[in-house]
Amino acid sequence: MSNTSDEEFHAFMTGRWPSLVRMAHLLTGSHHDAEDLAQNALARAYVKWDRVRRSDDMAAYVRQIMIHVHADRFRRRAVREWFTPRLPETPAADTTAEVDRRSALMDALGRLAPRQRAAVVLCYFEDMTHAETAAALGTRTSTVRSQITRGLAKLREDGVLTALAEPPPAELRRPIPQRGAIR
Repeated sequence: MSNTSDEEFHAFMTGRWPSLVRMAHLLTGSHHDAEDLAQNALARAYVKWDRVRRSDDMAAYVRQIMIHVHADRFRRRAVREWFTPRLPETPAADTTAEVDRRSALMDALGRLAPRQRAAVVLCYFEDMTHAETAAALGTRTSTVRSQITRGLAKLREDGVLTALAEPPPAELRRPIPQRGAIR
């Protein structure tokens, strides 16, 4: 291809990239697959660029290429599947309750003051001592203790800790790692 064709393709590609990825995401349902699909479609368009630029609507031409590339990917994937009389995977537990619990906790932590949230997270989620938390926040240990006390009190008032205190279903329970253990 000549330099003008390369420049023309580059201008087209950079201008259409967001809309191509958006369309590819709608086709694939995955951001990573969408980027791959858009790149593959543009690679095929680059090979046929003389034909693409002579078309009435270059964007429609490339979208059509993308649809064909997606169909090809789907066909290749379907070929690799083997049907057997037994299921290869064991059923997974429904983790909806865990997601709901985590979402409620994240919302509650978001309602805390920033220093309270930092102290609670470092102490309870990162398993740091009060001294380690104070060093990380650049403050005194007594300040960390008061921030944690106020943060936990606010979480209790919010009712979140009460709701989260109920144990998760047995299939969602994981062993709690010991301090210093590899996670």
